[in-house]
Amino acid sequence: MQKTKYYCLLFIYLFTFLSLAGQNQQQKIPIKDVLSEIKKSDGIIFNYKSGLLIDVTVFPIPNNLDLSAKIENLEAQTKLVFNRVSDLIYTISKPVKICGYITDGYSKQPLENATVNGDSGYAVTDENGYFEIELKSSDEVLFIRFIGFKTIERPADTFNLSQCQTLTLEEQEELMSTILLKTYLVKGINKKQDWTTSINYDEFSLLPGLIESDVLQTVQALPSVLSADETVSNINIRGGSNDQNLILWDDIKMYQTGHFFGLISSFNPHMTQTASVINNGTDVTYTDGVSGTIHMQTERKLNSEFEGIFGINFLNAELFTDIPIGKKSSLQVSARKSLDDLVRTPTYNVYFDRVTQETEAQDNIAEVSNSDQEFDFNDVSLRWLYKPTEKDFIRLNFILIDNDLSFNETAVVEEIERTRQSNVTQNSIAFGLNYKRQWNEKFSTIFNVFNTDYELQALNADVLVNQLFLQENVVSETNLRLENLYQKNQWQFNLGYNFIETEIINLNDIDLPRFVRRDEEVLRTHAAFGQAWYTNEANDFSIRGGIRANYLPKFQKYIIEPRLSVRKAINDNFEIEALGEFKHQTTSQIVNFQNDFLGIEKRRWQLTDDNEIPILQSKQVSVGGTFSKNGWLLDTKAYYKNVDGITTQSQSFTTKYEFARETGSYDVLGVEFLCRKRFHNISSWLSYSYVNNTYTFEALEETEFPSNFDISHAITLGSTYSNDSWDISAGINYRIGKPTSVPIFGDEIEDEAINFDAANQERLRDYLRIDASAIYKFKISKGLRSEVGASIWNISDRENTINNYFRINENNAVDRFSRFSLGLTTNAVFRLYF
Repeated sequence: MQKTKYYCLLFIYLFTFLSLAGQNQQQKIPIKDVLSEIKKSDGIIFNYKSGLLIDVTVFPIPNNLDLSAKIENLEAQTKLVFNRVSDLIYTISKPVKICGYITDGYSKQPLENATVNGDSGYAVTDENGYFEIELKSSDEVLFIRFIGFKTIERPADTFNLSQCQTLTLEEQEELMSTILLKTYLVKGINKKQDWTTSINYDEFSLLPGLIESDVLQTVQALPSVLSADETVSNINIRGGSNDQNLILWDDIKMYQTGHFFGLISSFNPHMTQTASVINNGTDVTYTDGVSGTIHMQTERKLNSEFEGIFGINFLNAELFTDIPIGKKSSLQVSARKSLDDLVRTPTYNVYFDRVTQETEAQDNIAEVSNSDQEFDFNDVSLRWLYKPTEKDFIRLNFILIDNDLSFNETAVVEEIERTRQSNVTQNSIAFGLNYKRQWNEKFSTIFNVFNTDYELQALNADVLVNQLFLQENVVSETNLRLENLYQKNQWQFNLGYNFIETEIINLNDIDLPRFVRRDEEVLRTHAAFGQAWYTNEANDFSIRGGIRANYLPKFQKYIIEPRLSVRKAINDNFEIEALGEFKHQTTSQIVNFQNDFLGIEKRRWQLTDDNEIPILQSKQVSVGGTFSKNGWLLDTKAYYKNVDGITTQSQSFTTKYEFARETGSYDVLGVEFLCRKRFHNISSWLSYSYVNNTYTFEALEETEFPSNFDISHAITLGSTYSNDSWDISAGINYRIGKPTSVPIFGDEIEDEAINFDAANQERLRDYLRIDASAIYKFKISKGLRSEVGASIWNISDRENTINNYFRINENNAVDRFSRFSLGLTTNAVFRLYF
């Protein structure tokens, strides 16, 4: 048996040796000779680059093989690639191997799961952005793609085959929005070429008094953006009232912006990736917001790995997740919940007292006592991205916001103790769909539709007379917009259509005596818009002009709104700009009585009737210049704005003209100035704004007088230090007191009413606030990091008066009441990133 096995092995070795010897006795010949033989015998034509077959030799091929066997034999001997083009034509090429790294052109971070493919090969980048791919020919073109970024098309023969190159992908933008000036104020706040101030929270460091990336708090660091009553729901942009701001969340208009009835933003900070502030020169796609626009946007790039954040501070707990769903989809979900159900922290108590200050929820009449005061807020938001093809992109958004305040009122009536509950609820729910089709490199279409619903409801129980008073304010808006974008060379064009339907309901319902009043209004608007944008090759000149034509069928009214923005760089350090716009608005907030909705949230939305509540229309023009060099930035602007169609009810009068119902206008002449200096990791700034804001009401006793939002001088001084571990910030906010009216001394009452002196000729005490905050960041493990932080708001505990009003008491004398800002308020946060 062993001998048989031995003989078999010997036979195999001998056969192999003889075969090799026989083959070695054959002489290799030039491959061109073999190709010529095949051409004669099979009628085949071979195409190849000159020089490709020089010095390439092969062993002769038996003539009895068929064509496919001959080709396989040649490929095996030469490692060349024979590609059949047709029955008679074959191409010959040499395979190439390419490697490289793919990174984000902005952050310089590697892009994992980017795809690299040619006609004959396919590869996906790893966590380091690295790829390897083998192609049959250097004539092939490589396509490098990553969702949310511009696709690169690059011929294989342009790659360096001897080493791996680094390629950068640029984010796919819908419009020209290149960053023009980085670190406008602090890291993450930039000025963009589309005339907006942009806040990128991926890069954002810290501002004084903040430990959250609260958008509506952050924007108040910019010149001419402030809140006269220190709430995020009452932001005043260039002297306008809060209802004149367009607040967008991923292109969805929001009618509710705050938790704690305005003290903190109702938009989850971890869901918001960027925010843009537009004061003038608004893009024609936007309507409403005659004073300004704040547009918050979620992340537009698909995430390839699961990410999560858990955080807790002295007000709420929060959770955020970013969940990849395959390679073409990702889902972001975030939620926040107040801590009132678990524990009431000192910070929570300070906020609660500020919200209920001088309201029935805090100070009821002498015969009634309050108890079981409860306040709860929460929000849930969702964003889903889906890219079914390289040319299609879908985004779905959902947001739910809720505030709920309740308390019991107890009184003894006819020797019987009676208890009733009063409450105020404020909530919003909105849904949006955005679809983009990139037809080719130059042309794309965007379809956006949303529905937003807002409701404010109060149930006021009067235990003394056993009466219930129900108030409701409901807004429902549907918006559809279609845009077509075309870009060629330095030009970009935008042409589109917009349809808006807004319904607003106001209800007053009293059970004893029975009284019901329900007002329901619906308004529809059709708009067509067109815009052209040119930027020269040197990027030192840019002009954008457009027009928006609006038609309101209910009033058979056309409103034409031209808009223009121009920028010119004089040299490498200095540039000038000029902006102008016309805008209109059909909704506004009014105050019927100061005790509406228990005095917690007095304002209700109302539609224009083009008569007693006119259509708001604004005109604005501004010019400015920017100088930047060696870490210094000087930016100044002067502007003039006119807004016509305001009502006294929408302007937050609490003294003279509190009960007037007249229409008018206001004019603002203002100047903004910002000086910023960067020293390595430190950014320091000084901002100043001057405003001359004047009302004109022809039907009032005084035709012209200072606006309630005439904050003539406002100054902010701050500094932020930021490195990989620490963010530390401190600053001072000062502004002159807001205007107010006071009774005439010695003649306070006339005809059983308060006899006021000239309107808004006095001012409240000047506002001064010193804030500081710090965050420490550290890594726990490879996939786990954390941060802890603390903040102090109003370090000096200064009592800042933000409003006042007067009432006649039972002794026929006038009492003065004041509302104050937050006093010394501390907060702390812990976050875990996983």
